[in-house]
Amino acid sequence: MTRGQGPHLAVALDGAGWHPAAWREPDARPAELFTARYWTDLVLEAQAALLDFVTIEDTLALQQGGSPEATDRVRGRLDAVLIAARVAPVTSGIGLVPTIVTTHTEPFHISKAIATLDYVSTGRAGVRVRVGRPHEYPHFGRRDPEQDRTDLFAEAADYVEVVRRLWDSWEDDAEIRDVATGRFVDRDKLHYIDFEGEHFSVKGPSITPRPPQGQPLVTALAHQEVPFRFAEQAADLAYVTPTDRGDAERIVQRLSALPHVFADLVVFLDQEPGAAADRLARLDEAVGKPYASDAHVFTGTPAELADLLLDWHAAGVTGFRLRPGAVPHDLVAITRGLVPELRGRGAFRTAYSAPTLRGLLGLPRPANRYATV
Repeated sequence: MTRGQGPHLAVALDGAGWHPAAWREPDARPAELFTARYWTDLVLEAQAALLDFVTIEDTLALQQGGSPEATDRVRGRLDAVLIAARVAPVTSGIGLVPTIVTTHTEPFHISKAIATLDYVSTGRAGVRVRVGRPHEYPHFGRRDPEQDRTDLFAEAADYVEVVRRLWDSWEDDAEIRDVATGRFVDRDKLHYIDFEGEHFSVKGPSITPRPPQGQPLVTALAHQEVPFRFAEQAADLAYVTPTDRGDAERIVQRLSALPHVFADLVVFLDQEPGAAADRLARLDEAVGKPYASDAHVFTGTPAELADLLLDWHAAGVTGFRLRPGAVPHDLVAITRGLVPELRGRGAFRTAYSAPTLRGLLGLPRPANRYATV
């Protein structure tokens, strides 16, 4: 495991927040959810606190929750990769990690999109890969919704392998740009990847030069054994969902081959004891049922959350991806409440230590698999 002064911190951005009633809060901005300014403001808030990165949720179908006819939930979203590309030129330091769905997209397109994001962010790109869900299938008509999930993860592993090979298909010095000789590229330093697998047959090379990081960060959410194996095979970082410290320790041991394991938590934060729980109860009342999540739901003060994070960090978790229950309230509570609390304990950075996302996470820039010495 990669260790440092304290845990790494990321936030997972999803519309107005992870609670389905978050958009109805007085400080929410539901009219701006489909604007570039909204997303820029959120990422700049995270950047001001020197967080490692943000993830941006995405799906290929309308958000689930409530009945299909429900009109009291946020429906619709912008494309996560395009949000990240729009935000990249006006941010610095912070990593940008959009979500992509492997089941219904092509690895050649995604390799180009994330390489482009790495260029426009000058080395701060990553990607969260996930497999498709049954309610997305009718939009494409090429898949059986009953397809075995194990096969979907096997396909996703091939998908990531293709993407990684395409990122390496240009050597770092393939671009010559020699006006005198009229040679822009050295063709000998562009490589066919010739990938032949059960799910893909891709020749390559990419049409985008090797990204600034060489290999942008690949991340995946894993809850159980099949996605655990996928994360080990394909990812640089796994998001996991422990229920307590002991569970966190067991998961970290299971994923010991990975350089980073981040625990996901949904957070409702307030400075006054009991206020966050009261606010969650009010949000629950608005939708008529208690909030439930795949991840641990935390309600409390920034100091109490700092205690939990440092305890789980001592158990081996290298970082945390915090899902703000309501935005902007809980995002600001993370950046202006939790982060100063951690800094006061000497457990979080006071400046960005590297210009790239891989550098922030202590990961080296990989050598190109096709380059000859």
